[in-house]
Amino acid sequence: MTRGRLVWLLAAAGVVVVLIAGAAIGGNDKSGETVPAGDWAQSVCGAVGVWRGELEDIVDDVRDPTSQTAAGSEEPQSETPQGRTGFVRKGLERAVEATDTMVVGIDDAGVPETAQGEDAADAVSVWAERAQSDLEEAQDSLDDEADSLEAALEQFRNATGAIGATLVGGAQTLTDVAQLDPALAVAFRDASTCQQLRAERNG
Repeated sequence: MTRGRLVWLLAAAGVVVVLIAGAAIGGNDKSGETVPAGDWAQSVCGAVGVWRGELEDIVDDVRDPTSQTAAGSEEPQSETPQGRTGFVRKGLERAVEATDTMVVGIDDAGVPETAQGEDAADAVSVWAERAQSDLEEAQDSLDDEADSLEAALEQFRNATGAIGATLVGGAQTLTDVAQLDPALAVAFRDASTCQQLRAERNG
């Protein structure tokens, strides 16, 4: 397990504790509600950070399927083009599940109480839903059996490229949102989950 993955697992555990505590006092769903900018940034970066950690693990597994083979979860044929495509399909299933969770987390974060709060919430939500759709399309594209080595390799490249594109898009979206107004810039600068996310991206 990578150090970054461990950090985000611990962050996720903290989120679970917060959610349980929130449920005891009426829930933690702030969807559609106005919340302090700092709280919103903390929730959004937390959701994106946990998701990013999941996808980085998936990419590592796809790049090195022998690590899964050693654990007995994959057969040696995963090294063939068709086998690798099947391996990527499983990775995309995990990526879609992680993205579904992220979309809910972003929606539950509410709307930051700043001049550009509505625009910020909309921008992050639109990106998350587009990432969800793109990964689902990549997953669906692997349902058609490749009839040649070249076709199998093309499927593999397109599917793995979708994962990378969503990671890049997420980083750019948060950067753009932080620049919408000074209050958001401060919120993204000060939130501990945003600081961790920047450290992971720059590390």
